[in-house]
Amino acid sequence: MEVTNHSMHGHSRVDCGNRDGLINRTSGDSEVTVRLSPPGKRTTPIEGDDLYTLRDRKFLLEAKKRLCALALGTALFGILLMIIHAEMCPIFYDPGSEMALIINGFISLSTGCLLILIIAFHYKDIQLFIIDHHQVDWRIAMTSHRVFVIILELVVCAIHPVGTYWEAVLPSNSSSSAPLCISSHHGPVLVNMELLLSVLMFLRFYLVHRAILLHSKVLLSASYRSIGSLNNINFTFRFVLKVLMNKYPGRTLLAIILSFWLVSSWMLTRCERQTTAPANHMSTALWLIVITFLTVGYGDVAPKTSCGKMVCLFTGVMGVACTAMLVAVVTKKLDLNKGEKHVHFFMLDIQISKRIRHAAANVLRECWLLHRANLTKGNRGEHRRHQRCLLEAIRAFRQLRLKQRKLRDYASEMVDFPKLQMIMCDLSANWNNCYRELEERILSMEQKLDELNRCFQQTSELLSQFLRHRNPEIR
Repeated sequence: MEVTNHSMHGHSRVDCGNRDGLINRTSGDSEVTVRLSPPGKRTTPIEGDDLYTLRDRKFLLEAKKRLCALALGTALFGILLMIIHAEMCPIFYDPGSEMALIINGFISLSTGCLLILIIAFHYKDIQLFIIDHHQVDWRIAMTSHRVFVIILELVVCAIHPVGTYWEAVLPSNSSSSAPLCISSHHGPVLVNMELLLSVLMFLRFYLVHRAILLHSKVLLSASYRSIGSLNNINFTFRFVLKVLMNKYPGRTLLAIILSFWLVSSWMLTRCERQTTAPANHMSTALWLIVITFLTVGYGDVAPKTSCGKMVCLFTGVMGVACTAMLVAVVTKKLDLNKGEKHVHFFMLDIQISKRIRHAAANVLRECWLLHRANLTKGNRGEHRRHQRCLLEAIRAFRQLRLKQRKLRDYASEMVDFPKLQMIMCDLSANWNNCYRELEERILSMEQKLDELNRCFQQTSELLSQFLRHRNPEIR
């Protein structure tokens, strides 16, 4: 049913100037509020306002996913152009040339598009917040933390090298140029600033965790969200990363290590390119990052600049963290599951039981030999030898019994406690059902006893009446 400007009553009016996306229709003393959907299509409350809220929320989630994917693609495109510009500038064209201006212009254009996409993403996020919390004014969602996060993201995404523009404004009088795409006549401060801006562009990789979160099956699954809401679980990137590490530990860790290895190697090469250190080549930088990541440190190659030292320091920290995760993954792969543990410990118990029987038989044999030596009253040396063998057999028997006890104690710790809890819950439920059935039977028996009592009373009354009727003298 569509709402139109034609009123069905004489005193009806329609207010279409509501800025909150609502249409207020007043007819006499009654007022009806109709929400507009995002495409501008009018709906009526007859079909259910909650359904349209869910539909609007779904549209906003799809828009957030699309904007996040576009932002990540734009950020990676800008980083790729920066790498191409940094590798080709000193070799194929000079700093400040027309080609350098074109490529740097594309980098700036991609940066501007990225900023627009970031703003659009947060705009959709605010709309989703308003729908989830049933608010009217969008300013309620603009908390200090949200404003700080938006400003920080815009600052991070706005970072890109601008040294080519300096070359275009201030032409160089020197024919020599630095290894970076900026002439050496600008001074070391501007050269280091250009290097810092190029390295800080990799901060745009923070968009990867947002894209993984919005495109993960955990967030898209309605069953995950419903069960998570019942258990007060926040679906953050940390939760999604834990799920990925549990489901695909090898592939996830390999992707993290390879991407970090390549990015760190290029950053180290970029930092060391203005020196004559061996690490200014990509192959040497790859080797240095590997030995630093594995915390080996042969000492054959070392960074010379402060930027390269910081990259190697960060690589060492990440190497320790990834090594810990790798050890955890390998340990999990080598660990036995429940069925394998039960089979293994069952076979160990059987083997120890056999050894205990043999040890007990040895104890009995040595006792018999010692007794026979006492009866014959032979050599004292043979008597001591049998005593020594008897004590050794007793010690072996006790050790095997202790080993079996420890094995059974450890096996008892492997009990499936959730399964045991389910069994106990089933037993408790069965006991409750039996108790209720027993109560019902007792109540039914009480009712039957009451009926029998009433029947006896009625029978006695009938007998008394019959006797009085046959013999009136009986009272």
